[in-house]
This record gives sequence, structure tokens and C-alpha cells, in this order.
Amino acid sequence: MKLVPLGDRVVLKQLEAEETTKSGIVLPGQAQEKPQQAEVIAVGPGGMVDGKEVKMEVVTGDKVIYSKYAGTEVKMDGEEYIIVKQNDILAIVK
Repeated sequence: MKLVPLGDRVVLKQLEAEETTKSGIVLPGQAQEKPQQAEVIAVGPGGMVDGKEVKMEVVTGDKVIYSKYAGTEVKMDGEEYIIVKQNDILAIVK
């Protein structure tokens, strides 16, 4: 099965959370903060969304930072994905 986003939506796969702090302290699972960095898996076509022309500025494979409480979490084939609007993506990591 494959996720194909519509309009200005983007499918993201969250990158793994850090398990140790910079000082070397190992964090248990519940103490780890959810990362806000993800990889773009699929990009919608853009076009006219809510009466405005939307140009998609991310491409598959980009690493991005997205808004903390954005999107809808989806589980498919044992993998977890997040579907967000392009507006919820704050930056591309280069």
C-alpha cells in the first residue's frame, strides 16, 4: 500500500529520537522528546488550495523541521507516518 497526499499535503517519516544527551546521560523512552525533524516521503501536487495557487517547495527525500503539534499520525504496514500541510513545515535541513 502507498500513501499519496492530496493538495498541499506532505507525508513525513519521523527521524529517530536521540537516546542520550550531549553530556552522555541515557534517556528512557518516555523521557525522550518527540523529534520535530523528519524525512519527506511523498508530496502532494499543490495547485489550487482554498482558492489560492500553492507551489510545493519540498521534494521527496528532503529532511525538514515541522511544527510540534502539526499533522495527523498514520500507521501503515508497521511504519508510522505524519501527514502535514506544507504550511506546517518550518524549514528544510541542508
